[in-house]
Amino acid sequence: MTNCLNVVVVFVAVLGLNLLNISIASVVSTGDFNKDFFVTWSPNHVNTSANGTTRSLKLDQESGSGFASDQMFLFGQIDMQIKLVPGHSAGTVLGFYMTSDSPNRDEIDFEFLGNVTGQPYILQTNVYADGFDNREERIYFWFDPTKDFHTYSILWNLHQIVFMVDWVPIRVYRNHADKGVAYPRWQPMSLKASLWNGDSWATRGGRDKIDWSKGPFIASFQNHKIDACVWKGNPRFCRAGSPTNWWNQERMRSLTDKQRRWFRWVRRYHMVYDYCTDNQRFNNSLPKECFLPKY
Repeated sequence: MTNCLNVVVVFVAVLGLNLLNISIASVVSTGDFNKDFFVTWSPNHVNTSANGTTRSLKLDQESGSGFASDQMFLFGQIDMQIKLVPGHSAGTVLGFYMTSDSPNRDEIDFEFLGNVTGQPYILQTNVYADGFDNREERIYFWFDPTKDFHTYSILWNLHQIVFMVDWVPIRVYRNHADKGVAYPRWQPMSLKASLWNGDSWATRGGRDKIDWSKGPFIASFQNHKIDACVWKGNPRFCRAGSPTNWWNQERMRSLTDKQRRWFRWVRRYHMVYDYCTDNQRFNNSLPKECFLPKY
């Protein structure tokens, strides 16, 4: 009888520990850049407000700049309000992305490609899975992203990756691993931002170079929210369905009807490049996911 009681006590203790681990796996960020991120590149080009709620990155002829999250995550949702480089920003690239930083890296990218004054900004998205990329999509904004802050979000779970602008889904990359399509699902990723010189390719294929007389170039950030599973070495906790890990719940498996309507609107009226239509690039052998459902 005593042995049975001991087994029950151990089972309850282990169960409680597992539930505790799951409950603390998720984090809602502090909203303070100084507490949630560290500077990775050129501290004298990174300016943070006294209360830590806003931050800017600067690019000039001396250097670009960047920062990264203190934690690594496996699934969740990231929101960041960003105001892009105003005026003549040709050749500049602002990256806001998640990356595993491994040889066979996984990565989820927002890349904001600067423009000549009067021309539209381009938002490029990309997904790396198991070290392979070549999955670029590009859209024009339906607003001026340099005039005010807008919210850029990444929802990443076991079923889909959704890129959103002001809650409008602009891109979906579904988990079709069961059909042989690589999908980021095992490697934790950190959140990063960087502002850098990409004038070899960013604006009109590199034809428009950075005009340093227009600098310095500054991008601004505020009101970040990280609601994600903090990596603690065991993917099981991050893959579990629980009230804390809300992104893994049934309702997050696909877009809602309203989101699908917005998604189709973006692709019809604002998309300027889709790798899934670039037969020349892929020698008429498009990637497998191009023929599979988006949602």
